[in-house]
Amino acid sequence: MTNSIFTKLSDWVREEVTSGGGNGVVFGLSGGIDSAVTAYICKNAFPDSSLGINIPCFSSKADINDAKSIAKGIKLKYVSVNMDYTYNTMLDELGEMRDDRDISLSNIKPRLRMIVLYYYANNLNYFVIGAGNKSEITLGYFTKYGDGGCDLMPLGNLTKREVYSIARSLDIPEEIIEKPPSAGLWRGQTDEGELGITYHEIDDYLEGKKVSKDVKTRIEELIKKNEHKRRMPKIPNF
Repeated sequence: MTNSIFTKLSDWVREEVTSGGGNGVVFGLSGGIDSAVTAYICKNAFPDSSLGINIPCFSSKADINDAKSIAKGIKLKYVSVNMDYTYNTMLDELGEMRDDRDISLSNIKPRLRMIVLYYYANNLNYFVIGAGNKSEITLGYFTKYGDGGCDLMPLGNLTKREVYSIARSLDIPEEIIEKPPSAGLWRGQTDEGELGITYHEIDDYLEGKKVSKDVKTRIEELIKKNEHKRRMPKIPNF
């Protein structure tokens, strides 16, 4: 079943890009499970015109090495663009001290990555492929005009649980699968720690399974709060 989904997603990416006049795909390669599965899908869809870009911004060396390992394992074209200096320069211009736990500052990182991806996409006539999954999109757990800024999201209708299933069917290295999911916003940051709930609980809710009252309240609170991220900007209806 997972192989069938993988093939369908690869075909979907190829058809969407080709019908849109694109020559290939570019995507962020962070070293995490979502970007790894996305890399496999893109490489299968466009064997000779897929580009993975690692865009470290005070990222961990382990994540950088994992990204390189994924690229090497599937013989993916790969480049690295370091944003440390650019990020610090922006903070200097904004008159801010570097405190990544300030969400207004940490969100600069994914927005810088989006700029890099679209630079390469425009140069190569490629589509930007996002790695967001259904669990994150539903809760609005992404940066508006950051990692949410892309042309296609092949994982967008898959829960995190389903992404894990595909990853295992593709023989993605276990150390990447077992690594705590993180957006890399600050040192030690994890998705579940920031959300206050687990992906297991989120996926149970999305699958209609029973969850605790607190989990249900938290999830529905996030869905409502982040509704603006899932739609185009409002315009007057008069």
